[in-house]
Amino acid sequence: HVQLVESGGGSVQAGGSLRLSCEASGYTYSSYCMGWFRQSPGQEREGVAGIYVGGGDPYYADSVKDRFVLIRDTAKKSVHLQMNNLQPEDTAMYYCAAAGWVSDPLSEDGYKYWGQGTQVTVS
Repeated sequence: HVQLVESGGGSVQAGGSLRLSCEASGYTYSSYCMGWFRQSPGQEREGVAGIYVGGGDPYYADSVKDRFVLIRDTAKKSVHLQMNNLQPEDTAMYYCAAAGWVSDPLSEDGYKYWGQGTQVTVS
């Protein structure tokens, strides 16, 4: 049974930084995809960043490219989303997701497992 445990998040002023972490347990595959999504009230959930834990470059949404960095920790089966220069439009509930394989790491289609979410508020 796969579980995703998220940590981090909180409130920060514009221009500040936050770090989100997501640790997966129960995965028996050596390679799988983990991604971060976010959803604001009244908005659709959108992909922020994704990466295959087994290797490969991360994927980023255009809206966060050059500000967010996705870091994988293969040994701990976790990923960390370092969010820099945060802006009010980054305010959302952030969700971690995982799947054995997805065709598009920034699309929620194909992701099988989801965390409960962590709130990020930028003022």
